[in-house]
Amino acid sequence: MDAAYTAMAWLELIERELLLFSAFWFAIGALDDMAVDAVWVGLKLFSRAKEGGISNREARAALQGQAAVLIAAWQEEQVIGHTIRHALSAWPQQDYTLYIGCYGNDPATVSAAMSAAAGDPRVRVVIHGNAGPTTKADCLNRLYAALCADERRARARFAFLVLHDSEDMVHPAELAVYDRALQSADYVQLPVRPEPQPWSRWIGGHYCDEFAEAHGKALVVRDALGGGIPAAGVGCAFARAMMERIARRRMAEGYNGPFACECLTEDYELGLLVRDEGGRSRFLRVRDEAGELVATRAFFPGTLESAVRQKSRWVLGIAFQGWDRLGWGNRLCDVWMVLRDRRGPLAALIMACSYSLLLIEGFVLLLQLAGLYQRPPLGGALDGMLAVCGGAVLWRAANRFAFTTAEYGVLEGMMAVLRVPVANIIAIMAGRRALERYVLSLFGRVLVWDKTAHDAHPVSAPGGQ
Repeated sequence: MDAAYTAMAWLELIERELLLFSAFWFAIGALDDMAVDAVWVGLKLFSRAKEGGISNREARAALQGQAAVLIAAWQEEQVIGHTIRHALSAWPQQDYTLYIGCYGNDPATVSAAMSAAAGDPRVRVVIHGNAGPTTKADCLNRLYAALCADERRARARFAFLVLHDSEDMVHPAELAVYDRALQSADYVQLPVRPEPQPWSRWIGGHYCDEFAEAHGKALVVRDALGGGIPAAGVGCAFARAMMERIARRRMAEGYNGPFACECLTEDYELGLLVRDEGGRSRFLRVRDEAGELVATRAFFPGTLESAVRQKSRWVLGIAFQGWDRLGWGNRLCDVWMVLRDRRGPLAALIMACSYSLLLIEGFVLLLQLAGLYQRPPLGGALDGMLAVCGGAVLWRAANRFAFTTAEYGVLEGMMAVLRVPVANIIAIMAGRRALERYVLSLFGRVLVWDKTAHDAHPVSAPGGQ
């Protein structure tokens, strides 16, 4: 009996500590999210969060300057051909060049890229001098060197540089939006729209929910507040002069181009550097005449392992490497947003504690139903925090439903609420993996291109075009 009493005393202690830790940090996170919500609601009320529009005539207009589109590819033979062919057919302009970065020890990707290019002068397949994979940033630096060499030979300069991934499905109006926006900005990010996957409604589908809210609200708020806009690595464009300034800064630091080779989220970092260089960043939501969002469409990871790998790379690059490399900024808005960016590891720990608490609560409930245990009252302060947390959960679910419904329809909106535990479990696993890789890197482990494998493209799916 004494042993049982001791065990229950320990269980009560663990339960209370988990409750205090989880409730406190969950309440802090809820207040942070509600502050963003309040700003977004204010922007809506004062019509400062309106989406832009672009006519078919404007979307087809010739660019005011040449565009260079950089795509790094390693073992992307399943999708790179679709991306190249679709871009060549979708974009009505002719004044752009696709730079496709490949590796000599990846002949399948080289062959797929060359076949899709079919001799079109708008496509340049650039072979990296080193065996792959190096890092995505290193591959992009090789492409940057190639375009600089082309500029010297042609004695002409590109007007802006665009970043895309090998699996992207571009929008026909994209280049025209960049061309117009970069007249008054140095860097522009357009929304990313993960495509629903009938074969992965839960894991692949949770990306739809997260991007719908992040690119429908969080980045809109960030843009309105004048904060630095992180680049997503796809659907973003940089003025040529700004990219050159960043390249000079990087080269002075010992790099061979504007992209930091050891950074796993070189795109995120690049977007924030624009702010450091005194440039103007914009996040734009624009719709074409048919009401379609001008966004980059892609299939995101559809298996648990691939989703965890991708998100652990994001957490490692943004939270851990970002802390080491970028600091916190000087403006209150930037500090706030960078804190939000880097809360992934803490959020993963809080969610892990919360789910552990649920298991304990289930066990305690069974004991209570069996009449073997009577839990003591929690106390007023803890009851209050739990009430705040409960309300915050309902509010977050309503937000997730609303933003996913607005982009994908009511069915996906309802699925978004059901997918919240899936997203949480992936975040917990990704946080653990990111921490493990970061610790290993502190002891000399070299970080490599831990890329996501792609075997499907939206163009080849039913309804793709």
